[in-house]
Amino acid sequence: MEKAPALSKLTALSHEGRLDVFRLLVGAGGAGLNAGEIACALELKPNTLSAHLTVLSCANLITSQREGRNIRYFVEMSAMRGLLGYLMQDCCGGSPDICKPAIDALRDHRCP
Repeated sequence: MEKAPALSKLTALSHEGRLDVFRLLVGAGGAGLNAGEIACALELKPNTLSAHLTVLSCANLITSQREGRNIRYFVEMSAMRGLLGYLMQDCCGGSPDICKPAIDALRDHRCP
């Protein structure tokens, strides 16, 4: 990943509401959530949620799929992995044991 896409993703996640939406979608996994479910879970007004979803989508952090009159949103896991990889690519200074706690923390929070 290049610096510009990484900055776009970090900028999108730097807002409390957008971070909440992203984390909710991460928790939903492959099933995703429709806009109404997201709004209800986070107690967001439709226009506020729409703005958050637009920013996250433009940063390629989420995707959507129309289901009749509803739109289901999904976290773009490859984008998340790419961002994490970018942030950690120069980690450890040749000492992988330094990064082990961060990797273990990610491993411990995997979905079953």
